[in-house]
Parts: sequence; structure tokens; C-alpha cells
Amino acid sequence: MKRFSHQFLKTVAAVVFVASASMSAHADVKLPSIFGDHMVLQREIPCKIWGWADAGEKVTVKIGEQSHSATADKDGYWRLNLKPLKAGGPHQLTIKGNNEVTFEDVLVGEVWVCSGQSNMAWPVSSANDSDLEALTAKYPNIRLISVPQVGTQEPQSDFHGAWTHCTPETVKGFSAVGYFFGRQLHQTLDVPIGLIDNAWGGSAAEAWIPNEVLAADGKYNDLLENWATTAKNFDWDAVQATYQEKLKKWQDASKTAKEAGKPLPNRPRAPRNPLTGNHRPANIYNGVLKPTIGYGIRGAIWYQGESNAGRAYQYRDLFPLMITQWRQEWGIGDFPFYWVQLADYRDESPEPQESAWAELREAQTMTLSLPNSGEAVITDLGEAHDIHPRDKQNVAKRLARWALANDYGIEVPFRSPQYKSMEKNGSRIVLTFDHIGGGLDTFDVRQPVGFAIAGEDKQFQWATARLVGKNQIEVWSEDVPNPVSVRYGWADNPVTNVQNVHGLKLTPFRTDDWPGVTAEVTK
Repeated sequence: MKRFSHQFLKTVAAVVFVASASMSAHADVKLPSIFGDHMVLQREIPCKIWGWADAGEKVTVKIGEQSHSATADKDGYWRLNLKPLKAGGPHQLTIKGNNEVTFEDVLVGEVWVCSGQSNMAWPVSSANDSDLEALTAKYPNIRLISVPQVGTQEPQSDFHGAWTHCTPETVKGFSAVGYFFGRQLHQTLDVPIGLIDNAWGGSAAEAWIPNEVLAADGKYNDLLENWATTAKNFDWDAVQATYQEKLKKWQDASKTAKEAGKPLPNRPRAPRNPLTGNHRPANIYNGVLKPTIGYGIRGAIWYQGESNAGRAYQYRDLFPLMITQWRQEWGIGDFPFYWVQLADYRDESPEPQESAWAELREAQTMTLSLPNSGEAVITDLGEAHDIHPRDKQNVAKRLARWALANDYGIEVPFRSPQYKSMEKNGSRIVLTFDHIGGGLDTFDVRQPVGFAIAGEDKQFQWATARLVGKNQIEVWSEDVPNPVSVRYGWADNPVTNVQNVHGLKLTPFRTDDWPGVTAEVTK
């Protein structure tokens, strides 16, 4: 009997569920799975409630003393808005038309989307101190829901999932960054927290954006044409047939090796269908994000970029385009969007060099030009030989600082120092920084580490540096008598030690705009 992975079966079930939900006639009042028992509604905003019924059917929604009605349109779709609610609960939410649906144990509090690729999807069970973290995850007022991984070009209206209480068992498979972020908010604010985990490991940013938005922008024609060619020429049936042949040969070879007492050959790797995967433009937007758009949220946290590092210059436009599109579709204004800058990764370089990962970090920092945006700098939390660093607790704390300071009025340091300007002083360059949070400082050793300097030949050398007052650093090198550019933390795995007095790390930067290694890469 053919065996499939647990994740494969979950994905198939999700596709069947969504397809049947989309095709079926809505004889009874029905709501998408983002609504259900144990859910958290966002406080202090008009929360949107929607679903399906018979065309022309009147639907009434009640919660507490509120009662609102809507009439299903010709396609059976209805929607309405609740008046803003205060934090608390539990409440009962009833939806009545020809039939009645009741959701129990509904709380009102703060709701956040936890999105991105594998470092956001990385579960609590694989984070640092996972056993201790699970043992203490007894928070009945933190609620969790995960959206299955469905990649499709067809917009979906629902998914297979349900809200659950945060318990030592349910938290193990949930996003570690998401949970630790939510826990910090819950402990600080003392209100219910709802966390929506829709992260998909390995996903590219373009998969989270509608095709028509990418096409209208005009900067992504090469990318879209490349995928159109793949869709036209890729034969999934042929790929599967080839795999079955390889599998049969492996089975025969394994039987022979076993009988002869020899080591078994490696099993051939099962193929993946790129057309339903996590890189194809719009796939994740349609299959994962779309069914949740409109649900009342405070904001989103995001950890992604590894899959786009080879196209870092493109990410300068792609990432803010994605954020702007999400905000437009959600229709609640420029909601907070906080992301994690890429961690340090790969081997340390003995000499200054170009870096696609540094260019991606730069693109992320440039996105701070958007309103209500924030960046957690974590170039001190990575692991050279593991793209999934285990310290998700400190990642989440740095994200939570942004939310607590900007959205909840809590006076905590939250922003990393950032390069502002440079001034040449003979053979030295003096750098000035913004957002110093009490003043610049260094970790471990007094001398600032991580700076490189270059002249007009663009040949970078490691630089000597010293702190000058609270917000300046002087940089020089005996090998560069006429410097024109300085870089800091410009590497896949930079060795750096500058921070503010609160321990928030200096944002990697460069003072030049010389074309980087990804400047011409578009697909």
C-alpha cells in the first residue's frame, strides 16, 4: 500500500475541504473557518462578519446586546460589521437565517497574523527550551489557529482549521515566534490574544501577492513570464510516472541488497509540483491568505526573505508592494506590520565581501519608509550552519517591543539604531546615527567591530572604529588614505558588536549605492 506523509494528507484534505466548500450551494447559513468556537475578535474596531446563505436570505448576527442584519446577495454572500467591542468575554455569537449557528467561548482582545516562511512556521517544539516552554503554556485566554498550506491560482473562500486554547499540547506545533510574541503581549496587556499562523516554509514573497497586482506593477514581467512558461510546459503526470519507475528500481535494488546483507540504497526523493508550491506567484495569496482577509486584526508580524535573497534588489519594491496590497484589501487602514530582518547565517568571511543576504537586509530596512512598519534586527541571534536558529524567544521579544511601544503606549525601547549620515574628516569618516535609544554602546569588547571602509577603487578593508559621543562612530584604516564609503555588518554572517545601551543591535548598512550582486536579477 502506498504511504503518504502526514503533511501531504493534511494538504489534500484541506484542498478537498476548500473545493467542496466553494462549489456547494449554501442552503444553510455558513461561515468560513476563521470564525468558530474559542475565537478572538479584535477589540475597539468594527469587526467584519461574513458568510453564505440562500440568495436574498436575511441573516442576523447577535453578540451581547448587539444585533445586526444583512441580506445575502445573488451569489449567497453576506457581510456586516459589529460595533467596536471592549476586551473581555467569554461571549456567545449567534448567526441566524433559515438555520442558526452558535459560536461559544468567544473572546475580545488583540489579534495578530503570524506570517512568512519557515522561521515563522518553526514550531515551539523545535525552539530553545521547548520542553520548559510547553510545560508553562497554560494560557486559556491565548487562542491559536493555523491555516493549512494550499497553493493554488484559484482564490479560495475557506480553509480547514479551528481555533484552540493555548495549552502545553496545542502550543508544540504552533509558530514559536508567533506564540512568544503573543505571550509577551498577553502578559503585558492582560487581555485575550488571538494568533493566526499562516506561515509556509520556503515561501517566496511573490507567492503572497495577487497575479494582477504583480502584472500591473510592471517590474515583475520576467518573473511572471518565467512562471507562465513553467505552467505551459510542466507535465506533472510525466514527472510522477518517472518517479514511480525510480521507486520500483529502488525497491528491487533494496530487496537484492537486503538478501545479500549489503547496505540499502538511498530512496529516491519524491518530486514536488511547482505549480501548487510556495514559490509560484499568487499561490499562497489565493490558497492561504485570501480566506482570512477582512477578519479583524491589530496587525501582522512577518519573518521571511531567505527565499528572495537571490533577488534582493527586486525585494526593495516587492516587499512594500506586498504590505501595501494586504493593507488595501483588509480595509482597516495602515495596520501595523513588523518584520524580522534576516539573521546571521553561513560561514564568517575573513575579508570584506559582497553579500546577497546583506542586500536583502538592506531591502528590508528600506521598507521602513512605509507607515506603521517596524524591523527587528537579529544579526546576533543566528547560527552559521542552521538557517533556522533556535532562539525564537528573543526574536519575538524584539517584535513585541515594536507593538508594545507603537500600538499599546508602553514606554519600552523598541527600535534599533540606524545609519543617518556621514562626514569625511581627512582620512577618516564620522558616522552619525538615528534612534540611538539612550546612546550607542558595544557588546563584549569596547572597540566597535564590524566596519569596513573603501576608497574610490571600491576595495573594502576592515576598519578601526571608535565611539564618539552618544550618536557617532569614527572609522578609518591605514590602508585606505582617501575613504569614500563605509559598510557595517555587510556579510551573510557578519561579526558585529554595536548596539544601544538597551541591547538593541545596530542595523546593518552601507553609505554607498554601488550596484550589488543581485542588482540585475529579476527571476
